[in-house]
Amino acid sequence: MAIEILLPKLGFSMNEGTLSEWLVADGAQVKEGDPLFALESDKSTNEVESPATGTLKILKETGETYEVGTVLGVIE
Repeated sequence: MAIEILLPKLGFSMNEGTLSEWLVADGAQVKEGDPLFALESDKSTNEVESPATGTLKILKETGETYEVGTVLGVIE
């Protein structure tokens, strides 16, 4: 079963964020809790951890701004 990787809400007023970097390559194995991607919000850049263990499939490109809740990728 695939687990969706969603753009998280990191602050009370955050509505969108910029996907600045994937820290894991497309098709690579990830473990739950490993750093997965870097997210820039209004005030800071944060590393977001993997929600599950499996194979990463990237759906969204870096350098773009997405709304909170956007599916950035899946772990299968």
